Amino acid sequence: MKQRITSRLARPSVDSCRPWLAAMLAVALMLGACAGPPAVIPPLAGMVWQPDNKTLDPRGNWQRLGATELLVQWTAVDGVAYVDNPLLPVATQRPPWHRIAGEAWAQGVILGLAGRFDEKAARADIVKLAEASVVLAGLPTPLKVTGWYFPVEIDPTWTEAPTLAPLLATLPRPLWISVYDSANVGPEALVQGLAKWLPPDVGVFFQDGVGVHAREAHVARQYADVLSAKLGRERVRVIAEAFRPQTGGGFRSATIGELRPQLANYAGYRIYLFDGPHYVPDSLTAEIAAAQVPAPKAQ
Repeated sequence: MKQRITSRLARPSVDSCRPWLAAMLAVALMLGACAGPPAVIPPLAGMVWQPDNKTLDPRGNWQRLGATELLVQWTAVDGVAYVDNPLLPVATQRPPWHRIAGEAWAQGVILGLAGRFDEKAARADIVKLAEASVVLAGLPTPLKVTGWYFPVEIDPTWTEAPTLAPLLATLPRPLWISVYDSANVGPEALVQGLAKWLPPDVGVFFQDGVGVHAREAHVARQYADVLSAKLGRERVRVIAEAFRPQTGGGFRSATIGELRPQLANYAGYRIYLFDGPHYVPDSLTAEIAAAQVPAPKAQ
């Protein structure tokens, strides 16, 4: 058995620590001065809402953040519609569309059409989804529709994505799709692949991937900049993920500390938070609104 050896270190006196404490305090003060004021969150353009059976009655104060436009993920999902129509079965409970139309945060609505919760199923069924979307887009609505959204999301792993082009041609304009980069191919490769087939009159919502920790916000900004340079600034908007992975599985609302640098990075773009009814309660709305006001200058 080896002998256990302990070493006793002399405890420094208070007087001997004072120079070190003073130096550490000076460094801390310098770092604080260099950090500058907290980042200011820019006004948001809109909120995203992904309807499901638990969020058919969306409520919030998102207009406090500047939001005046609502992106509705879909009006029909998995073969069931949330609106009266001649093609698909209608859900037993439907959103209060007339009330939503009067909300300050829904003065304009980009209306999602037919989709599926499962991404693989949606991609395998794009022809039928496009056909159903044509019908849904032609229905009367109390909403002030500013555009339509085809909810089959695109990323570099979907090699059949170019087959969407002729289907998108059947849908009304202004038309939007969403794009993300699950393979981390980088912004240049992403936009090069997209530009080869995307119709020139279709806009792009870029999903930042920050909520799932796919990338940091400053990198997501680079994606938006590259997309804008290739497609045109007016065709690119940013979806900021307002959630984070939750211990034990699932997702939780992002904190204001997490959202502040994320949203500040996208200044100059039209930003949409995903999504309001699930992840942006009134308490978080108040915190975001407070972070949109620059801190007063020190006298």
